[in-house]
Amino acid sequence: MSDAISMMKDAAERIEPLLQKVFPDDLSTDITVKAAYYSLLAGGKRIRPCFMYQVTRMIGRELSQVDDFACALEMIHTYSLIHDDLPAMDNDDLRRGNPTCHKKFGEDIAILAGDALLNRAFELLFKASGAGDGALSAASNIASLAGICGMIGGQSIDVSSEGKNISLDTLYTLQEKKTGALIEAAFVTPCILFGCDEKTTSLIRKLAGHVGLSFQISDDILDVVSSEEDLGKTTGKDERDNKSTFVTLLGLDGARARLDEEISSSYSILDSLSDMGFETDHIRPLVGFIAERNF
Repeated sequence: MSDAISMMKDAAERIEPLLQKVFPDDLSTDITVKAAYYSLLAGGKRIRPCFMYQVTRMIGRELSQVDDFACALEMIHTYSLIHDDLPAMDNDDLRRGNPTCHKKFGEDIAILAGDALLNRAFELLFKASGAGDGALSAASNIASLAGICGMIGGQSIDVSSEGKNISLDTLYTLQEKKTGALIEAAFVTPCILFGCDEKTTSLIRKLAGHVGLSFQISDDILDVVSSEEDLGKTTGKDERDNKSTFVTLLGLDGARARLDEEISSSYSILDSLSDMGFETDHIRPLVGFIAERNF
């Protein structure tokens, strides 16, 4: 796990100075910009940028070529957290060990902060897309995965399913979109950007699917067995909100077994990529981190 934490730290050290400059300096005193930065720079694992950087390394390209895409993805992720925490959604008071954006700045400014991050992310993607057809396709793919066909679509299923018993198949669909879509974006953006062949891109997309489900199953388990101090966010909220999760549908042992299956599938795909000549040793610790994490 120490290797994974070191890689996430390296990713954070690379991306956070870039995130500190995503809004123009002359807007630094604007309350919405302050609220956006409050959430954007509040820490977190930076695991999505880390995955993007590691896949970029795997295919032998320079990290600087994906910086704008990594920043945009982290901004989209942060906007989704701000809106997800709102009283109309999950009604959370704690995020990354701090008061949520709406608790700090009020609901109105929190909504605007999320909107500002999303719109600014697309400004970055428009800028980056000028580098060529691959960049344009990569930007378009992130937009699709962030929208109703991806993350927002998963959130829509989540909201409409609250308080209801849903099938395991529906839960898979929900989480493949809500959590998995942006993780897929992290993995496949370098493939699209740099024109990887169809076999490589397909394998990495499948890897992203297993990693995304692993991450969500791990989250569901931690919501039951961990503490607010360790996670930096409210625990027990799935039970509070009567939400179907991998734990409620499979039981704790069943969820752990399903997590093991997803992790095993991830390693199998990494073996296939290794057999194709790719260096995957720097991705394996990140997969292991998901299986073993306690925060």
